[in-house]
Amino acid sequence: MAAAWSDVLSYGTDLINPAVPRTAYRHPSLRVLWPMVSHGVLYLSRCTRYPWSRDIGTAFPQGGGGYRVRRESDKTLLGVVDTVEEAYALIAASLPEGCGPAIEGAADEL
Repeated sequence: MAAAWSDVLSYGTDLINPAVPRTAYRHPSLRVLWPMVSHGVLYLSRCTRYPWSRDIGTAFPQGGGGYRVRRESDKTLLGVVDTVEEAYALIAASLPEGCGPAIEGAADEL
């Protein structure tokens, strides 16, 4: 997990706003999840291989500022917030029951 986070934390602005992974990483409950970046968005998973779990909230930056936080597994809008700090606090507070460190494997092995 440490190597995956180290990679994501080293990404430049061409891949993601560096404040996003840094903010997520400050939450111990999120730091144990598998990080991935696509299209400027940080995704977190409870497993390290595809298909990844989709039950962790994701913060999507909004054009006018702020973030829309959504959980893909059940299409739940967790909230719309003004700052990246609020977004990742909301994600940490909305983790599934019993969410622990990411497992080595795919979502069907959870």
